[in-house]
Amino acid sequence: MSVETKRPTVEAAEEILGGYFPALDHGFVALIDYMGTDEDVERAARVSYGAGTRKVSLTRGLIRYLRRHRHTTPSEMVEFKFHCAMPMFIARQWVRHRSASINEYSGRYSLMPLLFYMPDEEHFALQSRSNRQGREKVAPAEIYEAAVERWDRIRAEASGGYAWMIGEDIAREIARIDLPLSTYTQWYWKIDLHNLLHFLSLRADPHAQWEIRVFAEIIAGMVKRVAPLSFEAWVDYDLLGRSLSRAELNVLGELLDVDEESVSARSGRSFSSDHLKKMGLSAREIEEFAGKLRRPSLTDFELDLSTMRKAEDVQSEMHEAVPGDFE
Repeated sequence: MSVETKRPTVEAAEEILGGYFPALDHGFVALIDYMGTDEDVERAARVSYGAGTRKVSLTRGLIRYLRRHRHTTPSEMVEFKFHCAMPMFIARQWVRHRSASINEYSGRYSLMPLLFYMPDEEHFALQSRSNRQGREKVAPAEIYEAAVERWDRIRAEASGGYAWMIGEDIAREIARIDLPLSTYTQWYWKIDLHNLLHFLSLRADPHAQWEIRVFAEIIAGMVKRVAPLSFEAWVDYDLLGRSLSRAELNVLGELLDVDEESVSARSGRSFSSDHLKKMGLSAREIEEFAGKLRRPSLTDFELDLSTMRKAEDVQSEMHEAVPGDFE
């Protein structure tokens, strides 16, 4: 029986509520529930306003003002609840964001679905020479093929050992200990809008590991549907915005003429790397400064509704991945 709600809702969010979007080979993200919209951010900021008393343009202006000036408390009034499944090594990165509530699948209580992440060849890359926690060009095909064979062997052995111990009635908390970090886990994850946007600033960034970016981009698409004005402000001021150091501002001050009504380039002014170093920038800072000034590319974060799946179909797949026929 459906009951008409008095809660604020958004049609675009209701369209995907409870739908499961695939991530990587066996993962998913589902928006299970949300509380609040852009209007709630405005009401929290203004306190005295009720629904329908402001124009959208004024709501947008206030939300952008709040974002620019880092007034974050109103955004904490909007909350999201997700159901997510990801490889354990991604979960370990994810859980570093300690401003959320998490309830994870228990391998002590429940049998583990034996699903493992397998990188595709496109994302099987060599270690970056400039970033110790990054990757660069794709590895040779023969190395990828050897890695797949190795993964298949290791995972088959780990799966077999787990199933054997479960079959021998060994405690589940012990049976699971040899499962690799590629094993999928899942959890319910509840977080407010402010902290969720901070999560997305870090995990939807091109410098984040590709695998967690896949999840972040899906979540971003969901936020875009629940709170589009807050999402737009986050994109403009955080995701694609840049902070500048004092030295970087000094450089721009030497290159530009600025008054209250206009900004113009000073004719014929340019600085070599040596001059920039004299102004206080290191070689690494010069490289990063140049990157800040390049026009950033924008992902639209639109969800592909054709991939959305029903909860029962996802749950069935998870159940089928549990070893044997154990109760």
